Parts: sequence; structure tokens; C-alpha cells
Amino acid sequence: MSDSINHQVRLAARPTGTPGPEVWEHTTEPVGDPAAGRFVVKVSHVSLDPAMRGWMNEGKSYVPPVEVGAVMRALGLGEVVASNHPEFAVGDTVTGVLGVQEYLDTDGQGLQKVTPTATVPPERYLALLGMTGMTAYFGLFDVGGLREGETVVVSGAAGAVGSVVGQLAKIKGARVVGIAGGPEKCSWITDELGFDAAIDYRAQDVAKELRTLAPDGVDVYFDNVGGEILDAVLTRLRYGARVAICGAISTYNASEPVPGPRNYLSLLVNRARMEGFIVSDFAERWGEAARELAGWLAEGRIHSREDVVDGTVDDFPEVLLKLFRGENTGKLVLRLRQG
Repeated sequence: MSDSINHQVRLAARPTGTPGPEVWEHTTEPVGDPAAGRFVVKVSHVSLDPAMRGWMNEGKSYVPPVEVGAVMRALGLGEVVASNHPEFAVGDTVTGVLGVQEYLDTDGQGLQKVTPTATVPPERYLALLGMTGMTAYFGLFDVGGLREGETVVVSGAAGAVGSVVGQLAKIKGARVVGIAGGPEKCSWITDELGFDAAIDYRAQDVAKELRTLAPDGVDVYFDNVGGEILDAVLTRLRYGARVAICGAISTYNASEPVPGPRNYLSLLVNRARMEGFIVSDFAERWGEAARELAGWLAEGRIHSREDVVDGTVDDFPEVLLKLFRGENTGKLVLRLRQG
């Protein structure tokens, strides 16, 4: 490995608002041979997730912030290219937290072996068969407590998690309304994914449309965006409704403190529940979810769409911004060109 160079993207400063070029530092370092009990992964795919914006901020959160000067945290997938570890062999494909870099020297803690095939491409292990699918599964079924025949609303419905949530709800016999941005995304979730209806938040009044599309109210709201859309859905909750807070991408780049929901008293009036969750809380049951998701995928009952961008690690800062501009459909992945 002595001839290999590792290109990396490091956090140079904590951003205010949307992270620009000044937030990043592009560095290189040589790749050494792995010590005993370690191995080297050549990264082929980097996952881009809204949560990354929160990881850049200083302060208490569900995981420690990325330190200034450290390689940017990122889920990824790659191949073992050198090993001095009894459980990981050269040629194994692994996924986990690999960082925004070309190589990772690791002891394997937290990494999982996967087996891409002709019908299951590598990037799918960062989408439906990875953290994305787990988030949708446990957020909808455990936190949302979905029951057959209920009405489900999901925001960010054409995104990585939201698109899976809607499909899972349909499998379980729910009526599903998705909120997405633009006619193409709305058509995709209804025509291809089987959502019952879609609301284009860019062109339509969300609260008004919900009165028409969910006349009896909303039983489960899976929230990926927060802000005004959360407020609109809160006005439509049914008695005993559940709100699963997965994310709030509409607020992540705010430069001023974000106000809380104005319509929260709907939770009191309707004896409803709003609960945040982190997918790692369910780590012991990921095997259960993976088996079900893989089964539904094989049966054609659920579809996974990956928005794959080919490039280098140096392209990461610009590709990340696609998330906040709403330019991706499905799971956004940076596939590294292999030299």
C-alpha cells in the first residue's frame, strides 16, 4: 500500500448557514500497510445524508460533532484491499462509517460485510438495505405504530427515507399521502411507488390540500422536514395520532434560532404523541428489518432508487448541496471514480 495516496475532505470550520467551500479542507496522506488486527478499505461509495449538516455543528446531539480538522464523517461502502485481520479478507465488501476519503485503515469495529450482486448494486446497501431502510422501517412501525387502514402522511416523500416510508405503509394496508417538491417528484411517488396522493409544497397550500386528501385526519405523520410543513400537518391530526420526528431539513441551514411548532397544542387536543428517534436505538433488531426489506425487494413489492453521482472525494462539498436544494430523488450517493 506504500504507493497509494489517500485523498480526504476534512472539516476546516463550523458553518453558519449553508456550508460553502470555506468549510472544507482537501488533504492527502500516504496509505500504510495495516498493523496486526487491522485492514485497509478502498472506499467506492460515499453516502450523502441530511444528518451530515447537524454533525458539523458544535453542541450536544445524538452523536459527538465532527471535530474541526477531522475527516468528514460519512457512511460508505468499499472493498478490503489489504488485511492483517482474521475476520476480514482482501476482496470483502464492507459498509459502515468510512468517512469522506479514498482509504480507511480500521480495526473493523462497526463495519459489516455485504454481498452486492448483479441485481443488488453496491449503492443499495447505503439505501433500502442500509441505514435508510432501517430508519424508515423502525420510524414507521415502532415509533409511528402504524396500523392497517390508517392514513399516513410523509414529508420529504421523494427523498431517501420518505420514499421507503410510503411504500412500507402501503404494504401494511395504509392510505398514504406524500409531500414533495415539484411535479416530477410528485408523479414519481404516485405513479411508480404507489402513494395514494401527493402534495407539491412548492405550488400548493399543504394545509388546504390535506383537508381534501385526508378529510378524516392524519393517523401517522412521518416528518423529515420540520418547519411550516410540520405546522400544517399538526392541524390535521386525528385522535391518538403519532408523529415520528426523523429530521428537519428545512431548518438545518438556518442562521438564526428556529422557532418551535406553533400548532403543538393539537397534540393535547387530540391526545396525540410526537416522538423523535435515532435509528441506532434499534440496532439489535436490524437483522429482522433487513430480512423483511430484502424479501419485499425480491418480490417487487418495494423499490429502491439511488441518485448516484460519479466523481471524486473533492466533489463531495458540491454534491452535498444537492440535498439542501432538493435536487435529489431517492438516496443520494457519490460513487468514487476508481483509479
